[in-house]
Amino acid sequence: MISLKRLLRESVLARNTFWMFGGHGFRLVLQAVYFILIARALGAAEYGAFVGAVSLVALVAPFSSWGTGFILIKEVARDRTTFGRYWGAALGVTVLFGCVLLGLVLLVSRTIWGSAVPFRVLLLVGISDVIVVRILELAVQAFTAVEVLRKSAELYIVLAATRTAAAAYLSFAAHSPAALSWALLYLLSTVAASTYGLFAVSRALGLPRLGMRISRAEFREGFYFAVSQASATVYNDIDKTMLVRYGGLGATGIYGAAYRIVDVSFAPISALACAASAKFFRHGEKGITGSIRFAKQLLPFAAGYGLLATVLLYAVSPLLPVVLGSGFAAATLALRWLSPLVLLKSIHYFLADSLSTAGYQRQRALVQVGIVGFNVVLNFWLIPAYAWRGAAWASLASDAALAVALFLTIVVLRRRANRSDEARGVAAEVAWRCQ
Repeated sequence: MISLKRLLRESVLARNTFWMFGGHGFRLVLQAVYFILIARALGAAEYGAFVGAVSLVALVAPFSSWGTGFILIKEVARDRTTFGRYWGAALGVTVLFGCVLLGLVLLVSRTIWGSAVPFRVLLLVGISDVIVVRILELAVQAFTAVEVLRKSAELYIVLAATRTAAAAYLSFAAHSPAALSWALLYLLSTVAASTYGLFAVSRALGLPRLGMRISRAEFREGFYFAVSQASATVYNDIDKTMLVRYGGLGATGIYGAAYRIVDVSFAPISALACAASAKFFRHGEKGITGSIRFAKQLLPFAAGYGLLATVLLYAVSPLLPVVLGSGFAAATLALRWLSPLVLLKSIHYFLADSLSTAGYQRQRALVQVGIVGFNVVLNFWLIPAYAWRGAAWASLASDAALAVALFLTIVVLRRRANRSDEARGVAAEVAWRCQ
């Protein structure tokens, strides 16, 4: 039997997954600590205001980097010498587009919510999540592109550590904790982590070539990457945004707390996907057949973990009011409803990556946009009538539909690729016989 030490030494993917899993594991502990601290300090209503701001900002945040981080991974994984160019372009695009999108969010928020969520809370969260944290994510993607996942994991740990320190200050030192005070600490902690990330990348991999030199084709591809990210964010977060309007801040806080537990539980799959991304792109050079062959190696582990996590979340759900406070009593039922999301996400995550890495990002984006429409319709129907329960039902239906739609898309594209290969083979045989 192969020892763990030998496996890590001989397999880059196993080693990188180990680093990301270890990093995510430590990050999970820190996230759990700061989540509990801020939930207990703020209470359901104030926590709901913060969740509402984060959810609205998340709808547009993926467009600030315009998918340039994924283009960075793809190009650098195939040609290391292009790093400076794509690193600089990604930073330039993120800062410029982030400022524009932040202004748009601030203008639209009043129309959606009125004064339900304080303007200053939204401003501080917007600066953090539309611009600053996107820079940290670019730094993570830079290390991912060269398969130095130890550093990627380190950056995530730094972010979790700074936020945990901020949450501890809010909980134990701040007078009358509120959503606004946490939003300010949230921004400051993100700035500290992103600054560290910039220095780490520049020192280890080189300085960026400042500018936004990307081709029209890359700009279009980046758009499809951004659409995919935004689509995933929309069907993950639009329900929380709508709950602020139709269900109130208390319901938003309860649902947001349960959903946060689900997100944290998904971290090991995120670690595996991140570790595999550069290799995924190399397999994708062979088309959909190559990328899906690689996905088949990962899916059994992902689905097995997803099933185990679903069962465990259901079992531990009664502990939420004990940990978070009596104001979150309804979060027990919310977590039970949401627990299958870990299994569904563990499956469709790798199906989606099979399309992206094989050059079918447009098809992936179209599927995800369709699911967004489906999710929004369900939420408009279910949330006014059933509050957070309706949001949970819409999430389950949307993630299940996404997994099915991605699978069918892959089947169609793979059949087309096989027919194309057969046609080329027949043509080559005819040409040979005519010689």
